Amino acid sequence: MKTYRIRDEIVQYRFGEPLNTHSVVLDGKAIEKRELDYFQFKAADSNFQLQYKMDKEDIVWGLGENQRGMNKRGGIYVSYCMDDPHHTPDKKSLYGAHNFFVVDGTESFGIYIDFPGRVTFDVGFSHKDVLSIELVGKDADLYIIKGVNLAQIVRNFLMLIGKSYVPPKWAFGYQQSRWSYPDRKTVEEIAESFESYDMPCDAIYLDIDYMESYKNFTIDKEKFPNFQQFVENMKERGLRLIPIIDAGVKIDEGYKVYDEGIEKGYFCTDQNGKPFVGAVWPGRVHFPDFLNPEARKWFGEKYRELTDYGIEGFWNDMNEPAIFYTKRGLDHAIQQAKDSENTNLDIHSFFSLQEAFIGLSNHLKDYQSFYHDIEGKKVNHNQVHNLYGYYMTKAAAEGLEEINPNKRFLLFSRASSIGMHRYGGIWTGDNHSWWEHILLNLKMLPSLNMCGFLYIGADTGGFSGDTNAQMLIRWMQLSLFTPLFRNHSAMGTRQQEPFAFDEESVDIMRGLLQLRYKCIPYIYSEYMKAALKGDMYFAPLAFAYSDKISRRIEDQLLVGESLMIAPIYEENAVGRTVWLPEEMLLWYFESDEGEKYRILPQGFHYIEGNLDRPYIFIRKNKLFLMGNSGKNVEELNAEILHIIGFIPEQGSYFYYDDDGMSKDYLKGIHDELNIIIENKKDGYSIQVEKNGNPEVKEIQFEIVNGWGTLEKKTVQIF
Repeated sequence: MKTYRIRDEIVQYRFGEPLNTHSVVLDGKAIEKRELDYFQFKAADSNFQLQYKMDKEDIVWGLGENQRGMNKRGGIYVSYCMDDPHHTPDKKSLYGAHNFFVVDGTESFGIYIDFPGRVTFDVGFSHKDVLSIELVGKDADLYIIKGVNLAQIVRNFLMLIGKSYVPPKWAFGYQQSRWSYPDRKTVEEIAESFESYDMPCDAIYLDIDYMESYKNFTIDKEKFPNFQQFVENMKERGLRLIPIIDAGVKIDEGYKVYDEGIEKGYFCTDQNGKPFVGAVWPGRVHFPDFLNPEARKWFGEKYRELTDYGIEGFWNDMNEPAIFYTKRGLDHAIQQAKDSENTNLDIHSFFSLQEAFIGLSNHLKDYQSFYHDIEGKKVNHNQVHNLYGYYMTKAAAEGLEEINPNKRFLLFSRASSIGMHRYGGIWTGDNHSWWEHILLNLKMLPSLNMCGFLYIGADTGGFSGDTNAQMLIRWMQLSLFTPLFRNHSAMGTRQQEPFAFDEESVDIMRGLLQLRYKCIPYIYSEYMKAALKGDMYFAPLAFAYSDKISRRIEDQLLVGESLMIAPIYEENAVGRTVWLPEEMLLWYFESDEGEKYRILPQGFHYIEGNLDRPYIFIRKNKLFLMGNSGKNVEELNAEILHIIGFIPEQGSYFYYDDDGMSKDYLKGIHDELNIIIENKKDGYSIQVEKNGNPEVKEIQFEIVNGWGTLEKKTVQIF
């Protein structure tokens, strides 16, 4: 074991000769340290194990996109990116592999396992007090991260792995998707519906049916004629088109991407050195070797095929990689079926036959049967499986950087591991229209932020299954504050666009979308501050409050520095109990009476929450910014801000803004307002200092003091 000091609070332990995953951006200096902090280390022939004895009150936060609670104690989690749309509580692997967590207890520390293969985290499942980590391999980097509190531990980790991806500002608007809007006419009808129902929207997605025979970087000219004109017409309406890109490249002579990949040797190979064959949407495909820098550059440049049409955003999918079947699996299943034809199948033989077909997809044997070229070395895919989606998105990001170095593109992925957060965002995969998935969505948000992923969101309303209006409304009330707010549903499910329901529900959804656009000044400001400072946008209550109850609250979230949210996630509920760790201002909206405010003391409260009543909690001595709604982000009026404050004493807010399109923010080019409010005997004193050239010309304040008295003031910005 070799040991390095990265910073005062970060120590790296190196076992063997690990592959450089490029997830970490800081280097360290070698130090003399023979023992691993906190953990017992056990080595075996082909793997090793770490164990930590937990105290009774220890909480384990993190592990990114995973099942169960914010507190991961009591479960087993396997970091091995899997295409599994059935996110039931017994599943151990989802689309992401995020190997960072924080132990919060008598001793508090973070640990990051920088390892690209399978890692199993047994967090008190096999033994209630033992945290066990097992790696299938012997070469890995481990990082122990310390800090004065939970928030500082996470900040130190985020410093270690580098700053998060920043999308264009329009990508914070509402986005509509479905598998599939099959042709140009349908997409135009969707756009017209948003206009006719007076609902704001910034993007409509193109799923696999826009392609010619499901081939990446092609356009089906019959379904989508005059594609460049189509893109331009949609932009004139204020809408971007966002096409999907899948990992598999169709085997089809004459298809340029396939021919080039074969000629240049850019595909993953089988044990005989021939291109590995799997199958996904187009049938049989090869998989680009994204771990090969030359192949990565080649694939990244292909995005130009679509940016030349005016496309400004992409979603990378099927990049675990998903495999529907291989010849090996198909031959095995067919032979087993033939052998069973004249057999009296008993319980064992029947289930064996059934498993042969159910197990065709994403089989471990297939992942163990193809290879990458990493610096001239043949490496089995199974050893680096969790890097595939990460490096596909890195390929896209690097390609888009080459296409237009100073332009921000929307880019997010289904599969990911730590390090990819610097290149794109993620959505949490093919969820289901289940009430339980609203709560699961909420619990994933801070865990993903801990792992560097800021641009995140779920398929609002659920991807698989049929949602109803009530579920979609409740889900939208959570998604009001997720940076990625996308409604996405599967083929064969009911239409779940926000205008596809009864009139009353449509009115409520319209109001929620308009509220989202009013909140964009706050959402964007808080997102950018988190991205630039290396901090979290979503956080559990325990990251700001140290009381015992806040440590155990798992269905409420802090959003930025000023807000707490507590969405309703149970069917037919007309309210819920909320824990307030301190006195807060409840802001809510009555459809027939407008905005209302109410001060609530510390403690538990039952809050009524009819479908048409979204509510937000404003923290003590904090300010919440709102703007005006509009049909899309670019049409928002940035000259007037509305600020709601709960200021018993003194409060402040640093408002960040920039051009929303370029990367000039990396040079420190942005606009800001420093707002300070002090409650004095003769009323509120308000100071506003500006830097740069903010568009804001007027701020309308509504300030509530500790006795519930509302004071309104307007300040002109010169």
